Amino acid sequence: MLRPILLGLAFALITLSATQSAVAKDVQDPCLWLEDIDGEQSMDWVRAANAETDKRLSNDALYREIYADALSALNTKDKLPKISVIGDLVYTLKKDADHPRGVYQRTSLNDFKSANEKWETVLDIDAMSEKDNIKWVFHGMDCLKPENQKCLVYLSPGGGDAHEMKEFNAKTLKFVDNGFSLPAAKMQVSWMDEDHLFVATDFGAGSQTDSGYARRIKIWQRATKLDQAKQIFEVSKQSVFAGVTRYKNKDQNVDLLADVPTYWTRSYHQLIDGKAVSLRLPETAIILDMIAGNYLVSLKEDWSVNDQVYGQGSALLIPPSTLVDGKGSIVLLVESKPSAIVENVMVAKDSIIVTVLEDVKSKVYRYSKTKDGWQSDLIDLPHAGQIVIAAISDTTGDFFARYEGFITPPTLYAVGKSLIPTLVRQQSATFDASNLSVNQFFAESLDGTRVPYFVVMNQNTKLDGTNPTHIFAYGGFRVSLTPSYSGSYEDLNGVYGKAWLERGGVYVIANIRGGAEYGPSWHAAALLENRHKAFEDFEAIAEDLFKRKITSAKHLGIEGRSNGGLLVGATMVRRPELYGAIICGVPLLDMKRYSKLLAGASWMAEYGDPDTDDWSFIKQYSPYQNLKKGQSYPPIFFFTSTKDDRVHPGHARKMAAKMKASGNQVDYYENVEGGHKGSATAEQTAKRVALSFTHLWKHLQ
Repeated sequence: MLRPILLGLAFALITLSATQSAVAKDVQDPCLWLEDIDGEQSMDWVRAANAETDKRLSNDALYREIYADALSALNTKDKLPKISVIGDLVYTLKKDADHPRGVYQRTSLNDFKSANEKWETVLDIDAMSEKDNIKWVFHGMDCLKPENQKCLVYLSPGGGDAHEMKEFNAKTLKFVDNGFSLPAAKMQVSWMDEDHLFVATDFGAGSQTDSGYARRIKIWQRATKLDQAKQIFEVSKQSVFAGVTRYKNKDQNVDLLADVPTYWTRSYHQLIDGKAVSLRLPETAIILDMIAGNYLVSLKEDWSVNDQVYGQGSALLIPPSTLVDGKGSIVLLVESKPSAIVENVMVAKDSIIVTVLEDVKSKVYRYSKTKDGWQSDLIDLPHAGQIVIAAISDTTGDFFARYEGFITPPTLYAVGKSLIPTLVRQQSATFDASNLSVNQFFAESLDGTRVPYFVVMNQNTKLDGTNPTHIFAYGGFRVSLTPSYSGSYEDLNGVYGKAWLERGGVYVIANIRGGAEYGPSWHAAALLENRHKAFEDFEAIAEDLFKRKITSAKHLGIEGRSNGGLLVGATMVRRPELYGAIICGVPLLDMKRYSKLLAGASWMAEYGDPDTDDWSFIKQYSPYQNLKKGQSYPPIFFFTSTKDDRVHPGHARKMAAKMKASGNQVDYYENVEGGHKGSATAEQTAKRVALSFTHLWKHLQ
């Protein structure tokens, strides 16, 4: 009985524990020791915090109801699968109650289209986890075209970004004895041919960037040791990472190398006769793919070249030779307009699929080459929600489009040469949406910018300011929050509908600046010293909800994950009076130290460098540094993962400890595995969702 008592004291009296820490002693940051990810003392603190949260929330009948509903939704038997098409086969990872880690399986393309699929098991991740005594999380499979027999399988121990690589035979469905294999690392690997790989991984001392990614690219020959691989490219230790891709350019191979010095810039090089030749592109441009002998290039800022100006958001087709010597043609495929922002561009054999956003709702076009140039055709898909190109056939160019909305379950369409979408399947509803409505409103931010947001609520909701309301937002890294059945960018499969909407809550998605809902400029408006614009947009939406009497501060809960965790943490310390409760997931919060923790150095192009004069604007909002003693903050629920190797769990730990020590109401849940997603199985996700929504309901009614 003594140990649990001591652990509870460690959680409550955090400053006392800090002075005893063997990890770090810092009078300015008494919680620094909690950055020791899996140290004994910090993990004792985590276990105590989790136990306290479980005692407070999971014994509640509401928690048990939400958990059961969430698990049921996540394990829906007809859940629309996320698919890939490899050759003439459709692959998917199916998770259910019997296989919480998933079965990677396949069926023929024709059978899948006819909903008459006969699934064949490729990999049983649960069986592998039990056999190896490792909690594997499947990260994908890459096969050498066109035979698609030799494949590389990626498996993460615990769900972090770092994963192992093993060669797999897709014909025999067995791992290859003495085949290509790499230990866990944040790697990039690309097939060169059946006996050679391009490899960017952890090669040992000095081979990684400050951000923890590979800085060297080598060619690795089969049946040789990795340390015998030939180096062909290296970037600075201060760069984010080095990347490599092999494309097919008609009958020849094109090998593209990339130095990514910051998150938003890159310099491209083409491997020609064994030498890396620089390509002439703006540093913010992105090469997406190749088609018909041309690079497909996306512009993130205006580009003036050869007396022509191509606007930001445009997609261009450029021959490789043009980018080598600066001479030759450039074709403007599509350009963004205020009314239609180019969201995504993908190659589909002989055509190009373009997704655009019109006031945050999706439309899809196919561009085909004709004698008069590239012709666009609008695909007749629903236009009121989100459309994602789910998979493309390399052999035919046909593709699958996934459509969903806030109250419309995911629906899969097949689109062939006729361009007439064929309904393949629709998932059954996981919540009752019969009395729900979806509306889009615009709030005016502090600088006059009109900021859109969606409101989902019961049609009979009384506008009296008392409705429990939940805002989800992100506001960074060009992430657009479009209408989805998940209610966010996370695959929750309508869980929010059961946990929140069916119980009378109002759900809001905020499309604040920092995302890409209105193109690159919408993102750039909240970069660096303008980060506060995202917070002002969010606060304007909260106040607009009050003006419309949809809710009031007492009944308003807010949620953000990762960069969104920074968002809700920052606006909490800026305007605590606006909110009744907060969910803060896998967050960045200590912006003084973020660049020193795990992948944090890679995000300095988004936030700035706190070790320079940039701290003058970062310190204005950094949540951890701006917590005020004696200030009462809204009750907050933190969740993170010990195995998150992208955003350090120390952010959430330290913020929770500091708030707890000041007497604020804190619920905290740290899952041991799960990586940056925070969970690896449906059960883990259901628990986190049930804890967080129970937290909201307890404080917002």
